[in-house]
Amino acid sequence: MCGILGVMATTPVNQLLYDGLMVLQHRGQDAAGIATAEGNTFHLHKGPGLVRDVFRTRNMRALPGNCGIGHVRYPTAGSAYNFAEAQPFYVNSPFGLVLGHNGNLTNAEQLKGEMFRLDRRHINTNSDSEVLLNVLAHELQSAAHGYELDVDAIFQAVGGVHRRCRGAYAVVVLIAGYGLLAFRDPYGIRPLVYGQNETSEGMEYLVSSESVALDTLGFRMVRDIEPGEAVFIDFNHQLHSRQCAQQAIFAPCIFEYVYLARPDSVIDGVSVYESRLAMGEKLAEKVKRHIPVSDIDVVIPIPDSSRPSAMQLAQVLGIPFREGFVKNRYVGRTFIMPGQAMRRKSVRQKLNTVGQEFKGKRVLLVDDSIVRGTTSREIVDMARAAGAVKVYFASAAPPVRFPNVYGIDMPTRAELIATGRSDAEIATEIGADALVYQDIEALRESITSLRGDLTLFDASCFDGCYITGDIDDYYLDAVEGKRAGKATKIDDDGDDRSSQQLVLQLASGGQD
Repeated sequence: MCGILGVMATTPVNQLLYDGLMVLQHRGQDAAGIATAEGNTFHLHKGPGLVRDVFRTRNMRALPGNCGIGHVRYPTAGSAYNFAEAQPFYVNSPFGLVLGHNGNLTNAEQLKGEMFRLDRRHINTNSDSEVLLNVLAHELQSAAHGYELDVDAIFQAVGGVHRRCRGAYAVVVLIAGYGLLAFRDPYGIRPLVYGQNETSEGMEYLVSSESVALDTLGFRMVRDIEPGEAVFIDFNHQLHSRQCAQQAIFAPCIFEYVYLARPDSVIDGVSVYESRLAMGEKLAEKVKRHIPVSDIDVVIPIPDSSRPSAMQLAQVLGIPFREGFVKNRYVGRTFIMPGQAMRRKSVRQKLNTVGQEFKGKRVLLVDDSIVRGTTSREIVDMARAAGAVKVYFASAAPPVRFPNVYGIDMPTRAELIATGRSDAEIATEIGADALVYQDIEALRESITSLRGDLTLFDASCFDGCYITGDIDDYYLDAVEGKRAGKATKIDDDGDDRSSQQLVLQLASGGQD
């Protein structure tokens, strides 16, 4: 669930990229990076932490150039808090590439073996993004005409990536001396959009994980990049696009609409905000069937992602909607924090109750989803401590019973509270008087009602059906075994921070 940006502008892009990453900060808080192109020279700075902490004035001044990419990292594959895996990644052969990737390759280990045995390329980290970069570099080398690239060769190389790589990937790449490349996996699992801005000096282009970055940076959205499609913008500001996959299937990740994306974004032609309102309507109908409406005094959302669903649910049920939790804006999203202990500690720091909204009341708490149950359990305890006489809980998403392997950090079945438990057992686990989950078909209808031709989704964390068709129990066991055997060091105070500033002299093929 990383956030990526790519900009081809007529003026320096360092501030544009910084502002865009701030808007996409919700997609990753582990690390941030920016790379810019100035002629045949790349300038790169990246480091662990939030965007505002990674980039200081001196760092921004050292990022000249009118073209660049940015990345905010949320670790799934690879090691959390390993600075070497902050993005963008760079490779100097054959043409000089800097890459940012959102998603997760499901065949990364196989590709690593191919890199060593067949492609003669060295992978230096555990990141699947570095694998993806080297696959692209090899395919560019194979497609090039000697030492020259053209648009056809670039698109041919992307086609080679599609043939070799499986899983989810939305990618932005700077190619030294040529331009900005962006492409999306053949299933369109992770989102990618582009927009443009006409200036007196010429047309500018912005590629982003979410449309909200286009809005805030003054770009007009053109469209989503299609599954399997590649878009290339050369240094003459000419845009080229081509379908590069032999067979593309439109199946975006449904969890983007539930939780990951900002509500003011539009993904694949669907307003995230409107889809969450529709989820609230569907959820209200199910609540009616399981909890007497007369036994609910107030509906309270768990801020922030669930607010639209909770608001619409309250309206349908005719029950007052109240804000019962105040959120500390300076604490990160608990779902994307590695480690149960870190999440549990963060819940109390992030949320505080408004006592009068709970005291003596029967409350219905609405959240976007329940993954591990850590946050839900703490919140129910807080509601009771504030004086609630009954605490009901509703989830705008179905039970998360299966691991996600496409870029969301819920890879082990043992961590998922819904795996192997009934709804009543889950209610007991989180301490609620009753629990209502959204139905999977109702969730799908919440989105298809807004775009009729969008009927297929990757909903694997809910239904166990992996859209890429290459995931089985053996694969899941291997992922879970690897995760269980890996120790992660977490620096609670955030003081142990490193940074990196590289100037990559691509014309000489070397590194200063």
